[in-house]
Amino acid sequence: MAADEARVVHLESVASTQDVARDLPLGSVVVADHQTAGRGRLEHRWEAPPGTALLVSFVLAPNPLLSLAAGVAAAEACEQGVRLKWPNDLLLGGRKVGGILVEATTAKAVCGIGINLTWAPKGGARLNQPRDRLLERLRGAVEVWSSAPPKDVLARWRELSDTIGRKVRVQLPDRAFEGLAQDINEHGELIVDAAVVSAGSVTHLAS
Repeated sequence: MAADEARVVHLESVASTQDVARDLPLGSVVVADHQTAGRGRLEHRWEAPPGTALLVSFVLAPNPLLSLAAGVAAAEACEQGVRLKWPNDLLLGGRKVGGILVEATTAKAVCGIGINLTWAPKGGARLNQPRDRLLERLRGAVEVWSSAPPKDVLARWRELSDTIGRKVRVQLPDRAFEGLAQDINEHGELIVDAAVVSAGSVTHLAS
């Protein structure tokens, strides 16, 4: 698709920015003031009152490390010491301030990013930054990191990680276990006590 077909779409209210972005060409960006059916990983809902969060989806080229690259981009754009929790959460002071959802086909990937700005659910954090300025920084950072060499993405993710070096609980569809999060491998999978975790829910445990 030609780059000049790319669009920036700003909506007051939408079920999900992901749904709108899915039909747009590469390079497009969809921003909404409110989502009525926002979603995260593992069928989790993403909810925020109108105008209180940055809700945006980017249409990008497929990339097996896109979720990690988007995390790096978002953490750098947020500043304020935002850290990363594997695989796709943004943490501020140890509490969730944002999240990332990547939905990909062979032709393109839709990367949704939600960041709490002036409101947060119980136990969450908020960034308290102007949305437009944050979006401007985020667009630049996503452009850089979504096309960065894999080794650079992995290295920067490790630097920003709040997961590596911590004791974690991993919940899989058929079992759960606890162990030390040692590293991520070249595929972005988490290594917990030498076990490779490619999916599932990870909880940070008190040290």
